[in-house]
Amino acid sequence: MIWVLLTILSATGIFVFFKLLDRYKLPNLNAIVINYFVAGLIGIIISPNRNVMLNVFNEAWAPVAVLIGVLFILMFFVIGYSSIHSGMSITTLASKMSVVIPILFSIIYYKEALPYIKVVGMILALGGLVMAVYKKQKNGKFNKQFWVPLVLFAGMGIVDSLVKYAQAAYVGDDLSSMFTSLLFSISFISGLIIMFFKPGYFKYFSNIRLILLGAGLGVVNYGSIYFLIRALNSDIFDSSVIFGINIFGIVSLSAFIGYVFFKERLSKLNWAGVIICLIAIGILYITK
Repeated sequence: MIWVLLTILSATGIFVFFKLLDRYKLPNLNAIVINYFVAGLIGIIISPNRNVMLNVFNEAWAPVAVLIGVLFILMFFVIGYSSIHSGMSITTLASKMSVVIPILFSIIYYKEALPYIKVVGMILALGGLVMAVYKKQKNGKFNKQFWVPLVLFAGMGIVDSLVKYAQAAYVGDDLSSMFTSLLFSISFISGLIIMFFKPGYFKYFSNIRLILLGAGLGVVNYGSIYFLIRALNSDIFDSSVIFGINIFGIVSLSAFIGYVFFKERLSKLNWAGVIICLIAIGILYITK
């Protein structure tokens, strides 16, 4: 259970660092590049198999890690685009609802048990999640960019499903740090390539606050993937349950931190959704 809790804390930390970047008006792109560099470096330092990195692309799991690494940074830009054209509420909903894909993937592909009580937990969780992130739109106009959240929903779900597949097929505890390091290194390289098309952003690398926040983001970002793989390898729960507890725990903790530390106000509907998510976590826990 400790790995699940650490995953939730790390993933929630990502949102906290992004809030701090927004508070200090610092560019996300630079922080993302620093974050991926630090995350990749951590994996190399703590890995018990550093010699694997010398021939990492000969490993069977390398193509999956490269694919996930590229998808990581692509999803970052999709989130940014969706936030502008579709609104933050729809973007948040699409990214959080993507948990349905890895849960269904685990149940269908790995033939995990699906008792009725787990179905009830998943339905409550999804319903509570919609309530927790719902925000009233300022106008009732039809959003022509409706396809963007759909891409985000599919992309985030595919990433989590690929992490599950890699963990089950190739990556044990001895390789989890190196696997995580490779996919973050790929994201770092992809970020640098993107920055070469936006040279004006390089000047921000002299900002100490940006470097510190980017490094902190890298630490929690690495932890969110590394601890997730360790949780999946622990076999304490079915992977579908781990994904469910993880995402709904993040929603609940993020709502609490946002309310206490960033003065974000939730509606009664939002709070009802958070409570339902907590109930769903309990149901998923007892169906382990």
